[in-house]
Amino acid sequence: MTSRSLLAVLAVACAALAVGPAAVAADSGPRPAALTPTAIDSYLHGYLDRTGLPGATVAVTREGEVVHTAGYGRSAAGEDLTAHTPMPIASLSKSMTAMAVLRLVEEGEVALDEPVRQYVPEFTMADERAGRITVRQLLNQTSGMADSAHPDLRRPQPHTLREAVAALGSARLATEPGTTWNYHNPNYAVAARLVESVSGRPYADYLSDEVFTPLGMADARSVDTTDDMPDHARGHVRAYGQVFAADHPRWFVAGAFGVLASADDLAQWLIAQRDGGGVLSPAGLDTLHTPPDGERYAMGWSDAREGDGPPVLQHSGQLLTHNALQTLLPEQGISLAVVTNTGMVSGDDAAVITDGLIGLAHGRDPGTGEPFSMTADYLLAALTLLALGLAVRGALRARRWAARAAARPRWRTALRLLPYTLGPALLYGLTDLAGLLMNRAGTLGQLLYVWPALVIWAAATALACTVLLLARALAWLTAREPASAPRAFLPVT
Repeated sequence: MTSRSLLAVLAVACAALAVGPAAVAADSGPRPAALTPTAIDSYLHGYLDRTGLPGATVAVTREGEVVHTAGYGRSAAGEDLTAHTPMPIASLSKSMTAMAVLRLVEEGEVALDEPVRQYVPEFTMADERAGRITVRQLLNQTSGMADSAHPDLRRPQPHTLREAVAALGSARLATEPGTTWNYHNPNYAVAARLVESVSGRPYADYLSDEVFTPLGMADARSVDTTDDMPDHARGHVRAYGQVFAADHPRWFVAGAFGVLASADDLAQWLIAQRDGGGVLSPAGLDTLHTPPDGERYAMGWSDAREGDGPPVLQHSGQLLTHNALQTLLPEQGISLAVVTNTGMVSGDDAAVITDGLIGLAHGRDPGTGEPFSMTADYLLAALTLLALGLAVRGALRARRWAARAAARPRWRTALRLLPYTLGPALLYGLTDLAGLLMNRAGTLGQLLYVWPALVIWAAATALACTVLLLARALAWLTAREPASAPRAFLPVT
């Protein structure tokens, strides 16, 4: 492996980090009649067969009526998924927490622009600016809290909302409250604790009594940790075109991403986004859906329109073993929710399925889209094998390389060896690089769930570079050592 080969391998593979799932597009000429139960079933069955996706649940509504709810495939435990199967919807939960808070606002119990500490006295941080964080800023995720200052998924996981709020006591803010948007789960853990403090009821009970039951979400519930989810949130990860069942580590999820809901539940939730469903007034619903000036994130919903295209509201939800996406197309009167039992990034099936369903809604062929990793992983596999192969070849020829290097100045040879440190450096910094691109902080173990082929490539490249560096350095140093002169023995006279 030459230094040029190494740099080429690193450049090609690092470029894959910038590749994402296909964007959901809106079309200006809708033909909603194409979005029928038969068409949806045909598309989903074909998608599962084509991609190997183990299971999914889907809810589709139009003009306040349920078009279709269904489950497809199986869970990681081998159980058939149906329209009544509760699935982890991850961060779709944020919009439900936001609705709970806004219900308290409409009841006159909470004011959006008052400091959070007025309602949650124990909310303290190692930053005096935290006292100025308002309820609205929590829900808009402009509180100043961020993963860069408090990487919550790298820290010991709490057990209760009270513990989650207490864990912020040693954290500082990343920015001034109200100035910068940062996606940060603890914003919604604090919001859920606010619901508890103001209502005097456990957050899960309030959500059930005041949101789920009035909306007819009979199977929905909120849990505190992934261990409280069915089969401990066991799902799947995708690598090299295959899916593998995987356990989920214990995460604290209450408030931010802890709701379980079936397709039937999500249909009722989507319908409630038209007029508040009796839980919120139309004005309150508008607050839920409208981002602050200059931002795209509202309260558990994002403005996902493309350029000057028609309005699109969305929010994704991702665990390491499941992912979800809810979508509102107001001009078409259509809403969609998709939950799959594959994890984030390498298994972003929910986004691809949503794209296909939107195609159906606009009278287009839903296409044969698939998660980008099903192509990118084969490139990474080739680069992994190439790196290992070049390293073996280079190590076997280390003495020959050292013989040529012996004629060069030491500093030139040292510079030639320097690029091989990039492999270990990339592996060491991979989580930070991925976190920068994803705006989230995690661990290498978590990244192995997120994109297994990428981590395997990085580890293999680091190993190959280390082996080759050591082999060539050892051969070079050995070749530079002068031969020892034989000792002369004189006769004793």
